[in-house]
Amino acid sequence: MRALRVERLSDDFSGVELADVPRPERGPGEVLVRVRAASLNYPDLLMTRGGYQFKPEVPFTSGMELAGEVIEADPGSRFGIGAGVMGGAKTGAFAEIAAVPERSLRPIPDGLDYASGAALGAAYTTAWTGLVELGGLEAGQWVLVHGASGGVGLAACDLARALGARVIAATHDRTKADRIRNAVLPDAVIVNQGRFREQAAELTGGHLCELVFDPVGGDVFDESTRCVAFGGKLLVVGFVAGRIPEIAVNIPLIKGFSVVGVRAGEYARRFPERGARIAREVARLASAGEIKPVIDRTLPLASWREAFGAMEAGRLVGKVVLEPYAPG
Repeated sequence: MRALRVERLSDDFSGVELADVPRPERGPGEVLVRVRAASLNYPDLLMTRGGYQFKPEVPFTSGMELAGEVIEADPGSRFGIGAGVMGGAKTGAFAEIAAVPERSLRPIPDGLDYASGAALGAAYTTAWTGLVELGGLEAGQWVLVHGASGGVGLAACDLARALGARVIAATHDRTKADRIRNAVLPDAVIVNQGRFREQAAELTGGHLCELVFDPVGGDVFDESTRCVAFGGKLLVVGFVAGRIPEIAVNIPLIKGFSVVGVRAGEYARRFPERGARIAREVARLASAGEIKPVIDRTLPLASWREAFGAMEAGRLVGKVVLEPYAPG
């Protein structure tokens, strides 16, 4: 079968190649899935250069998140042959067939195709874990979402709006503002270059934001400390900007806000019942049509360089989805 393999770590994807490899062997408790769609996540890029906290031994098949149909499972599995499933693991999704632990798979919600199923899970569970589980989101609150053109940022905007919050979507690229506005219908879109506290204050009537959702880090985090309302929370999701910021603890003390780390995968592993509930809630909202992942483009697996390059260059508004298996 074809699979996207990381043969060696490199900074320019030169160690990544599309290769013919043996079909994976299914272990106990695993399900073989014919992969119809697999979405690209930023950690996938980082793992090609050894820059993510999880460092698989090379060579490995890239890809964390997939959707497809079951072709083999244990007797008594909750998934029958041909069932549409979504989920994944830390690696293995960018292949025509993947062996995935059954516990890591869920049915594709009603009304979603394979591409949307592949793009739903990680982004929206991260958004729910940060905004609801750790942030305590309530209807009517102001939420400032950075990185609003990315898959996780768009999911946070979409989810917060669906749950009744007032959403300020922030992007560093003003050319993306209209696309973000049309995709997730926020209350406002701002450009978060330099000082943006004044924009947040004006939009909220001086109240500022109960929650700030930040997958960017760097200078954006620094300025965001000025945008959190008293008693609010600054949710640290990632560091796409590259620089991991630091904060003097007197700032949250004086301003009365909390800095909260968001690791959705680890949260679900430590609290599996809560993780399962989050997955059910996300699926429920998706089935009801209240949330839907934004997909920038869908590409065949052979076009993986376009997908990786577009993400690295920040050209996307939404997720990019690869199709490892194409019928016919």
